Amino acid sequence: MTDWITTPIESRILRGALDLEHTAHGVLPHRLPAWARKQFPDNYLAMVEAQPTGVRLAFRTAATAIELDALPTRIVYQGAPPPPNGVYELLVNGEPAGRASVPGGTRHITDMATQSTVTEPGSAGTIRFTGLSADPKDVEIWLPHTEITELVALRTDAPVELATDRGRPVWLHHGSSISHGANADRPTATWPALAAARGGVDLINLSLRGNCLLDPFVARTIRDTPADLISLKIGINLVNTDLMRLRAFTPAVHGFLDTIREGHPSTPLLVVSPILCPIHEDTPGPGTLEFDGKRVIFRALGDPADRAAGRLTLNIIRDELARLTKQRAADDANLHYLDGRSLYGEPDFVELPLPDQLHPNTATHRRIGERFGELVFGDDGVFAAVAGRQQNHGQP
Repeated sequence: MTDWITTPIESRILRGALDLEHTAHGVLPHRLPAWARKQFPDNYLAMVEAQPTGVRLAFRTAATAIELDALPTRIVYQGAPPPPNGVYELLVNGEPAGRASVPGGTRHITDMATQSTVTEPGSAGTIRFTGLSADPKDVEIWLPHTEITELVALRTDAPVELATDRGRPVWLHHGSSISHGANADRPTATWPALAAARGGVDLINLSLRGNCLLDPFVARTIRDTPADLISLKIGINLVNTDLMRLRAFTPAVHGFLDTIREGHPSTPLLVVSPILCPIHEDTPGPGTLEFDGKRVIFRALGDPADRAAGRLTLNIIRDELARLTKQRAADDANLHYLDGRSLYGEPDFVELPLPDQLHPNTATHRRIGERFGELVFGDDGVFAAVAGRQQNHGQP
């Protein structure tokens, strides 16, 4: 028998979340605040926002056993195989110490063509980590990055205290499903998590699968969130949703940056263009998802001839981002630009092709994270001075 101590799950022991909603089952971490969620245009974005990529429980304890009750909600795409159960990762003093999953749970079955969803309710489950050292230690439990996670109860066999304050700078990153961590096999294997470990910074990942679309409520959230470093990886979703033309894109980027600068006038701000994605380099969207009976693949449906009419491709976006950041940098010394192909380009595609023609796998996430860590957090990187060049500190 174990004498369990139950600790309320509150924002003080959560990192990477900006809001905590009380539900019928427990608490639900959110990566965008409640006022922003009221402006969501559809249910798909609401589901994506509640997937806690980069969110982790963080506390200090001498516990040798930890239990966490959670209710997962998984998105299942109509016609595609169901996703694997999400992974909860335990880190002790920054080092990997265990993994677990919660079976069952609720399912949102989504039709990508219509964005309609049917919900199949499920029940909560329990993960356990045992056999831990009885020494006081810093503990993190990284939540599954691609499934909604309601936290029901946290139990330990020793008291929980606030985690050690290491004085790390806060890095806030916004991007698409690639930055969200699609196809990475665990939460600390997403490229932003790997880059954060390389840079010795605390990560807030505001990436939104399929929804990195220059939404004003995201810009206002970034404006209002304390951060020492900010990066924006812009482009792929604007192409594969065929959301806007070049005429709208340029002022939308300016407006997004203007809003962020209202709250962060001198914070180092890095604009990153898309990594290589051959299906959209010179072919506009929209993109479509297909299942051939073995795997899900993405395909571009646009006509390259429509570039002349202002339809966006990745190459057009890269050129425009490079131009406008150079223009703005003349009056903003802390604004920087990085071509995404320096993180993953043509030679990388030959060696590590994108399995579904759009998203990197775990090995490719590692390469992108290592490249970002070196180019941005390394000795000559634009974030090096603030991050303190904490090389490999606490790397998963």
